[in-house]
Amino acid sequence: MSIKYTVVERGEPGVTGGGKKKWYAQVQYDGEMTVDDLVAEIEKFSALSEADIRGVIIALENVIHKELVNGKIIRLDKLGSFYPSLSSSGADSEKDFSVSYIKGAKVNYRPGKRITDSLTTATFSKKK
Repeated sequence: MSIKYTVVERGEPGVTGGGKKKWYAQVQYDGEMTVDDLVAEIEKFSALSEADIRGVIIALENVIHKELVNGKIIRLDKLGSFYPSLSSSGADSEKDFSVSYIKGAKVNYRPGKRITDSLTTATFSKKK
């Protein structure tokens, strides 16, 4: 199996009219994995029942949600880490800064070594 890609033309970011255009690879996704699909795959590697696996996935989602909102970093060993980050406007001084400068929060994900290493062995093929 390989990661399928197409080639797309893109202009230079921030240049009016696109500047000099170049061609770049773009992943062509090969479907999705739903919770049902993940449960079926995990069952093959585990003695746990479908209900147990589904329960653990839902509980993990709930705990991650709860702890991210409390500003925690969630480290899942080889799977990686989830952590919150903020986007804000700048104030002229620390004293001038207030919560109103915060535009929003988002979740970042940093994959673990095992996941990043798995992509070093990936092969690529152009989608026809």
